[in-house]
Amino acid sequence: MESTTNIGFKENLLESFRIFERQLNGQSTTSMHAVRRKAMEAFERMGLPHAKHEEYKYTQIGKLLEKEFILQPIHLNSNLDSVSIKPFLIEQLDANVLVFVNGEFNPALSSIISPDNEVSILEFTQAYQKDPGLLDQHFAQYANFEGDSFTALNTAFAQQGMVINVPKKQVVQKPIVFYHISDTRHGNTLSQPRNLVIAEESSQLSVIEIFQSLGENTSFTNVVSEILVNKNAEVDYYKIDQEGNKALQVGNTQVYQDRDSRFNSVYIALSGRMVRNNLNIVLNAEGCETHLYGLYLVKGTDHIDNHTVVDHKKPNSYSNELYKGIMDEKATGVFNGKIYVRPDAQKTNAYQSNNNILLSDEASINTKPQLEIWADDVKCSHGATTGQLDEEQLFYLRARGLDKTTARAMLLYAFAMDVIENIKIPVLREHMEKIIADRLHKEY
Repeated sequence: MESTTNIGFKENLLESFRIFERQLNGQSTTSMHAVRRKAMEAFERMGLPHAKHEEYKYTQIGKLLEKEFILQPIHLNSNLDSVSIKPFLIEQLDANVLVFVNGEFNPALSSIISPDNEVSILEFTQAYQKDPGLLDQHFAQYANFEGDSFTALNTAFAQQGMVINVPKKQVVQKPIVFYHISDTRHGNTLSQPRNLVIAEESSQLSVIEIFQSLGENTSFTNVVSEILVNKNAEVDYYKIDQEGNKALQVGNTQVYQDRDSRFNSVYIALSGRMVRNNLNIVLNAEGCETHLYGLYLVKGTDHIDNHTVVDHKKPNSYSNELYKGIMDEKATGVFNGKIYVRPDAQKTNAYQSNNNILLSDEASINTKPQLEIWADDVKCSHGATTGQLDEEQLFYLRARGLDKTTARAMLLYAFAMDVIENIKIPVLREHMEKIIADRLHKEY
C-alpha cells in the first residue's frame, strides 16, 4: 500500500483501498473481497479510536497515527537480503521460517522444511486459488471487524499473509516462525499482515511471531491472526515484540476453541513506542483448556497495552492467566483482562493475575482485571498487584556480598521467569532468557 499525499490518515487509507480494489482484477468479484468491502465500510463508519473511546482510553494510538502519517509518504521498498537479515533470526532454532518485510512475504528469505503431509503453509492468494472454500469458511469468521477499527482495516486490505492448515491427527514437528521486520530506513512504513491458522482435530502445532525493526523512522504494524483449535487439538502460540521506540503496533489475535482443545500463549514485549496487544479466546465447547502468560519489560517512554478476553461459553473448561510487568523511567503499562463465564458454562475454573513492579517514580501502570459470571457452580478469581522491589530481599542479597546492581537484576530476573519458563521450545526459551538477563544486568 503506497501513499504519497498529505491528506488525513483515514482519508489516505480510504483512497488506498480504492486503488487496492482496482489492482485486484478478477479477485474483486470473489466472496472474500465482498468481506473486504464490508470491513472497509465498518472502518469508514467507526474511524480511528479517539480520546473518548473507552477501550482505547489509555492508548490513544489514533491520534498518534494522524500525527505521524500526515506529513510523510509511506514506504514499503526494502533491500534486505540473506546477509543483512541474519541479526533478526534465531539461527539455532530449527523451524519453518516465514519472513515478512514491511508486511510483504519474502519467499527468498524464507524456508519451509515441514513435509506437505504435516502442514500446508500457503500465501493468501495461493490458498484461495487452491481451495477457495476453505477461506470462505474461515476468513474473518472469528476476528470481529464490526467491533474494532483496526481489525476492520486489516480485513479490508487482507492479502499479504499466510494460511496454515494442519490436517487431522498430524503433529507438526518443527515450529512455524513469522519474522515481521519493519525497515524504516527510507521513511515511515505501514504493514498489515493477516494470518489464518487451522489446527484440525487431534493435531498439534507451535507458532512464533517475532516483531523487529531497523531505521529511524516510524513504523505502524496492524496485524490480525485468527486461530481455530479444533476438537482435541493443541496450539502453542508465542509472540515477541522488540521493534524499538519508533514502533507503533496494534495486534489482534482471535482464538476459537472446540471440545477438549488446548491453547497455550506466551507474550513478551521488550520495547515499543506504543503497542496495543489484543488477545481474545473463545472456549466454545466442553473440556477446553487455556493458559495465557505475558511479560512486558519496558523503559524510556515506551507504552505497552495488553487487553485480554477469555470467554467461557460451555461447561467444564479451565483457563489460567498470568501477566507481569516491569516499568522503568517514564514507561507506561496497561492491563485490561476480562473473563466471561456464560450461563451454560457451569463447572468452570478461571484464574487471572496481573503483577507489576515500578522501578521509578515516573513509571506507571493502569490495571483492571475483571470477572463477569452468569453461572453459579464455578471457581474463579482475579487480582492485581503493583509495587517496588522488596527491600528486605534486596538487603538479604547484598548482605551476602552482591552489589546493588546484581541484586536488583537477580530479583527482577526471578520475577520475569514465572512467565519465561512457560515457553516449551528450549531454544526459544534459552534465547529469551539470555536477552532478558543481559538487559536486566546492563540497563536496570
